[in-house]
Amino acid sequence: FLDGPGPVILGRDPRSSGIMMREGVISSLLATGHDVVDLGVVSTPVIQHSIRRLDARGGISIGASHNAAEWNALKFFGPRGTYLSSAEASELLDIYHLKKFQFEEWQKLGKLRTDETAIDCYLDDLAAAFDLQRLSRYRVLVDSTNGTSALILRRMNERFASQFILINEPLEGRAFAHEPSTTRKMAEMQLAPPVRCVGADAGFLFDIDSDRVAFCTETGEAASEEMVLVLLADSFLEQGPGRIVITNVSTTALLEDVAAQYGGQVVRVAVGRHSAIDALSGYRPEQIAVAGEGTGAVMMPQFRFVYDGIASMLAILSLMDRRGQSLSELLSRYPEYSILKGKIPLETHLIPNMFQDIEERFPDGRLDHTDGLRIDWPGRWVHVRVSQTEPLVRVICEQRGEPPRQLFDQVMDIVRSYTS
Repeated sequence: FLDGPGPVILGRDPRSSGIMMREGVISSLLATGHDVVDLGVVSTPVIQHSIRRLDARGGISIGASHNAAEWNALKFFGPRGTYLSSAEASELLDIYHLKKFQFEEWQKLGKLRTDETAIDCYLDDLAAAFDLQRLSRYRVLVDSTNGTSALILRRMNERFASQFILINEPLEGRAFAHEPSTTRKMAEMQLAPPVRCVGADAGFLFDIDSDRVAFCTETGEAASEEMVLVLLADSFLEQGPGRIVITNVSTTALLEDVAAQYGGQVVRVAVGRHSAIDALSGYRPEQIAVAGEGTGAVMMPQFRFVYDGIASMLAILSLMDRRGQSLSELLSRYPEYSILKGKIPLETHLIPNMFQDIEERFPDGRLDHTDGLRIDWPGRWVHVRVSQTEPLVRVICEQRGEPPRQLFDQVMDIVRSYTS
């Protein structure tokens, strides 16, 4: 798939299977004549920044982000440090399935080297975008979930006198301190209780890969994972010049309210990072205010194609600083939306009948088939889709004001009826 000069950048998260996968990935790349720069245990955003810095041909991240320790995966990046587009991902899979591998003779095998400067260089990029010295006045509790954020934030404390108080800090490959999901429920259980005890101005919780983040306020109240993108959309729409927010059809409708305040537009696409990259490529950089998901994964205009939880945290602290408000004060400005999320195992061959059944049960709503089935009514919506990473059907339902419990339960019951 790769063409032209330049090395391939490689990094991994601390999962125990990552060591095994690293050996296979390096061997394969060397065998096809590519030089490899191994960054060791680093976050995916660090890999993406390094691809640009080293003028690399592409990169591979070994890690499974918010999934449990037994999972692992490969993430592929192009020469700008970007996730592959849908077309590029399809081409890569075609090469894999057709086994069109271009092995080299022994004289032309690639070379392997390591780079231990990647985290510091990444911090240099962050320091160019954020006033880290000024932000160091905030006392911030961080749950690293035994992942890569600890490596970055320890170094940030050393270099910029930041006040990040780390819990669940040691790297761990087999038994994470808790499930590494960046949800409100997880932040409420693991992060919120100690925030007030340590007198923190905010608390942030990262997945293993540091590309997603959840947070709680200085009062110890956990916020919905949807609010990361909402806060950053508010911040970057206010600053301009971008007026477009790109997100998926599963993300909160509160984004439309925020965008309307600034004459902005929300562009909704299918769930998945390939879809977001496809959408981003259709606009000039200055048109985009922010892009992301309601999972705590956000891409900002300074780093257009990088989902980066660390940068998202710094952007939220910067918003607090610029407006002179606490996190709880920032959140109090928004109208209340309530979102419910569920998941159910379901066999693939039952999916078409299930979607047809749901459509027939709710004929009065506006249908959207961008990704699975979304049905909209004034002030509420429900979205049913098949997961791209697990054998599950996901159901997401939102309503302005009170939780849409009746609608959510109705749809969940329909989906469950296809599991027996």
